[in-house]
Amino acid sequence: MIIEWNQHIFSPDTDRYPLHPQAAYTPDMSVHPADPMGAYLQRMDEEKIDRAVIVHPEPYGDDHRMVLECLEREPERLRGTSLFYPNDPDAPNKLADLVAREPKIISTRFHAHRGKNMYLDRFDDKGVRALWEKAVELGLIVELHIGPDYGAQIASVLRDIPETVALIDHLAEPHMGNAVEFADILQLGSCKAEYNNVYMKLSGLNHFAQDAPLYESAKPFTQRVIEAFGPERLVWGSGVPAIVDVHMEGCTAAERALVKGGNLNKLLNWS
Repeated sequence: MIIEWNQHIFSPDTDRYPLHPQAAYTPDMSVHPADPMGAYLQRMDEEKIDRAVIVHPEPYGDDHRMVLECLEREPERLRGTSLFYPNDPDAPNKLADLVAREPKIISTRFHAHRGKNMYLDRFDDKGVRALWEKAVELGLIVELHIGPDYGAQIASVLRDIPETVALIDHLAEPHMGNAVEFADILQLGSCKAEYNNVYMKLSGLNHFAQDAPLYESAKPFTQRVIEAFGPERLVWGSGVPAIVDVHMEGCTAAERALVKGGNLNKLLNWS
């Protein structure tokens, strides 16, 4: 089974799906098809992707109408993520209400890396901790779109809230930090006894490599990450599924299958 955790769904109909006043960035909506969900379902069929976790995009802020409509349209093949503002004192309650309304919301996402601190500055912030704790209480995966400079802070939260299941996005955006900082990210993978529920997403290779579609130039780096986290704690997302085969060529077919979808299938009880 192949499961992708990555896709943003944008609609050019900004009257029905308006951008949030606090949108972190403004995408060009004119490039998106009138039926963006239909276009993604077609891609799933073409790439033989069986199921997907669609990622609620930042420009919609905490307005989740798009992801909710997608989940209503494809309840068997899709799950979704959420996004809230940690500086909103009501964010934990809003998250709980959203999950009560739509249990197929399986994660909430935190953003923190250099150049993007409009969501949070530190993970010891009271609002961040309250939202994180609510996510764990609800049984959600905590998705972390972080840069290497936040690795040590994440380790601190995980020690305080050890029942967390966390997924680090886009290889922790390695180009946004240095080798010393990225050592903290690798530590989250290497110390399996202490951080046994931290997963890394093999995604976002196009953020720092240009040789699409397989980005083989990044293999010396990805192999180090794969070694640290191991096949049991890696998740594929973005690009083509063959990326897993190329970057994990030394692993068995069964191990690659875990990364392509087996790990997510187990985490989400998605039988």
